[in-house]
Amino acid sequence: MSVAEMFCDREKSVLSKYAFLTANSKGREKYCEPCPNRTEFQRDRDRILHSKSFRRLMHKTQVFFFPQDEHFRTRMTHTLEVTQIARIIARALRLNEDLCEAGALGHDLGHTPFGHTGEKAMQIFYSPDFRHYKQSIRVVEKLEKDGAGLNLTYEVKDAILNHSGDNEASTLEGRIVNLADRIAYINHDIDDAIRGGVLSLDDIPKEIIKTLGKGHGERINNMVSSVILESTDKNYIRMSNEIGQATSELRSFLFENVYHNKIAKAEEDKAIEMLRILFEYFVKHPEEMPAIYRKNLENEPVERCVCDYVSSMTDRYAIDLFRELYVPAMWRRQL
Repeated sequence: MSVAEMFCDREKSVLSKYAFLTANSKGREKYCEPCPNRTEFQRDRDRILHSKSFRRLMHKTQVFFFPQDEHFRTRMTHTLEVTQIARIIARALRLNEDLCEAGALGHDLGHTPFGHTGEKAMQIFYSPDFRHYKQSIRVVEKLEKDGAGLNLTYEVKDAILNHSGDNEASTLEGRIVNLADRIAYINHDIDDAIRGGVLSLDDIPKEIIKTLGKGHGERINNMVSSVILESTDKNYIRMSNEIGQATSELRSFLFENVYHNKIAKAEEDKAIEMLRILFEYFVKHPEEMPAIYRKNLENEPVERCVCDYVSSMTDRYAIDLFRELYVPAMWRRQL
């Protein structure tokens, strides 16, 4: 018996009856030989970790654009926090931790530069239907590995596609990723907002603090514990009514006081305008895009391919490219 087969055999004896077993996966679009040392979901985790789009997350905005203080979250650190929360919940509920980990690591691969501001820009200049989670699927299917894609399993892609909003994944593990994403960003965005002077702890309604806790770690622990207690040996993933209601109220508070805050979003209009100019430039000059984004021009509209390119950019890359294209270089006399 191989190591991978031992893992799969262990799942059957250890995991909950509600867990998704690796052996039951619908598989990949393209067949590949099984790995003797890793299960299919473990392979997906590694494919995501080694991808270019994953590495670019370190230079993509979470909430605050291009912060000089290195303690602010980026899309990368957000992803790691989501992954850790998802793994803790999955382990406690005896669900498939490998599936949770892969889905969480891949959930934001298609996110735009400047966070949701970049997503808003793509909705304006490309299509109202643009969503970062749909773009994440496009990344893993059509753009990674020079267009070959990562060839992930159906269940991991399902977790990625359904990690946001009211979308519901087909597995409990995918639903954990959705809830872990919300737990992570609600709490670390408060932390960053306080660090950035946008918010103080005293601004948060006292009833919410009373229910969820005052400190960053305390709130996360209470939310995670609520999910575990409410969902143990159940065929659903959710918080208790009390914690869930307080969490929703805290999220609404953040939208009003942080995500739409003039200080936090002071540069938003500039970022949108910059992305508009880049988008329109490459629609007119698609031949100047990197080869990976030109490859699909034969079969897809130029706007679709330009959207792939612009949405893949990091904050820094977009700024540097805009400067190169539109800001005059300083003239120097040759000595």
